[in-house]
Amino acid sequence: MAAAADPGPAGTFPNFMAEGTLLCRRGEYDKALACFNNALKLRAGDKHCLVARSKCYLKLGDTENSLKDAEASLQNDKTFSKGLYQKAETLYIMGDFEFALVFYHRGYRLRPELQKFRLGIEKSQEAIINCIGSPSSVKLENKGDLCFISRQAEVQSAELLPYKLTRRTRKQEPVRNPKTERELLGELYADKAYLEKLLEDEDLMESSTKQGTKVADLVLSGISYLDARREFWQQQKPIYARERERKLRQQRWIRNKTRKPAEVGRYIVKSMEDIQLLLAGDCPEESCRKAERLLKTVQGCSEDEVPNKSELIGNLHSCIGNAQLEMGRTEAALQSHKMDLEFARQSDLPDAVSRALDNIGRVYARIGKFQQAIDTYVKLATEKA
Repeated sequence: MAAAADPGPAGTFPNFMAEGTLLCRRGEYDKALACFNNALKLRAGDKHCLVARSKCYLKLGDTENSLKDAEASLQNDKTFSKGLYQKAETLYIMGDFEFALVFYHRGYRLRPELQKFRLGIEKSQEAIINCIGSPSSVKLENKGDLCFISRQAEVQSAELLPYKLTRRTRKQEPVRNPKTERELLGELYADKAYLEKLLEDEDLMESSTKQGTKVADLVLSGISYLDARREFWQQQKPIYARERERKLRQQRWIRNKTRKPAEVGRYIVKSMEDIQLLLAGDCPEESCRKAERLLKTVQGCSEDEVPNKSELIGNLHSCIGNAQLEMGRTEAALQSHKMDLEFARQSDLPDAVSRALDNIGRVYARIGKFQQAIDTYVKLATEKA
């Protein structure tokens, strides 16, 4: 008797995708991976699902499978921007900064309005400069992609350096900020400090192991490895210093009681643009955080500084609600859009009322409360009439 055919996973493709996306946002990557696997069984080769699974693999540290999925998403559509970005991100995490830069550039040429490609270009260029010391070895081909010239003599000599440092080269290194180095190395910082302390013991450094290896070479090799890790993480997270400076500027701006309305206006306009770009660029978490920070700032401003304060507060609640909905936080999104509606009615802003009602109806529909969604849309039609 023939065996029964495999009925496949119990569920639909959209349900597996939605559940996987939600689990991924919660950080439950193993469970999310299972959902995306099931989704691909139902719709093999779906490029959006491949990108979602690639992100999941990347979070789990499986860069090989992450790259395979990113490349597979581009197999039938070389202009798929999400696939280009995911491939670039994976290559960047793998340390292939040059190739990552190529795909960030390709994505930027196709979708210049997406800020994430520009940020990818910047961080890749910074990582390359940190590695080679100068951008002079980078050039553009006529076709627009990037290629990199390697100078054989420099490469050959560079290959000999990492594990054969001399005491002289150690002394010539510039003094680094211990606090920054501690942040970058984490628990390894204590190991580096211990190895550097050993260098002061001249008798120990002159001794050798039973295999004939000099202790000094072993210690310097260990320090060199930790220096390489520090440089790598500095390239991965070059925003430490910039982020601290940004927060300090923001704090000074908030404390400044003599702000001019024009300065306040420019700050708000720029922040609103960033919030919208982050949401459009699939970064709802950062968009939400930035909107919440701006909301607190605006609430602390006077009416003279922000003449349309109530309207702006409502708009920010709308932005927060949209980001929360993208993050799967539907109840929070519903409350944010209701706050938008409240401010819109208080300020007698018909367009803002319509916006809030439309968003509320959309949230109700997303969570399956279809009667409430219908009632909201009826109310919206009545408002417009």
